[in-house]
Amino acid sequence: MDGSWTELADGVLARRHAELDLTTGLVLGGDRALVIDTRGDDRQGAELAGAVRELTALPVLVVITHAHFDHCFGTSAFPGSPVYAQAGCAAAVAVTVAAQKAQWVRHYRDTGDRDTADALAGTTPVLPDHPVCPRPGSSHHLDLGGRVVELLHPGPAHTGHDLAVHVPDAAVLFAGDLLENGAPPSVGPDAYPGRWADALAEVLTRDALRYVPGHGDPMTPGEAARQQASLARPPRAAP
Repeated sequence: MDGSWTELADGVLARRHAELDLTTGLVLGGDRALVIDTRGDDRQGAELAGAVRELTALPVLVVITHAHFDHCFGTSAFPGSPVYAQAGCAAAVAVTVAAQKAQWVRHYRDTGDRDTADALAGTTPVLPDHPVCPRPGSSHHLDLGGRVVELLHPGPAHTGHDLAVHVPDAAVLFAGDLLENGAPPSVGPDAYPGRWADALAEVLTRDALRYVPGHGDPMTPGEAARQQASLARPPRAAP
């Protein structure tokens, strides 16, 4: 599974990674390519960048869906590329980088994956430098040349700075960890579980036939809608 591209529409691809069941994305326009998330360390980012360059020589833009390490610590592999993220994302990376590295370096060492532990320990994340979508419900458009992509901040959900990427002409939407396929959505200490369903409902108003979660295989509209409905249900009371 690691290193496998799936073409969802003409020039719109998801890349599946065995590590953490992560899914990244690539959108090709006539003039520029857009990479969606960059993996979890310098080494993983370089693998992704190499895979992108096997498909296209176009100048690259990068968009980060949120500040968790597995989605954004590999950005150094795209030097000189503008890096777009929701307006709060860069600060979130900066204030959590030490804690994220400590937690996950320990995890990889405890599980015997010293190569990944060492790669993460040696990674200094590149911060996003193009903040967009400062308010819930706001959006920003990127012209890739003959194809316009919408960046959308639906409001606090998985984090306070989630960003979704909608490709209207292809009816594909990259949701980051607003959606997760194969496991329940991950509700961490920086999540907003009481607001997540409303944020995801805003995402689902976009015209999409394929939804790409941050982890797992692409989802149908029905699968995405069922996950939104499950988030909207109040938790069961303890017996």
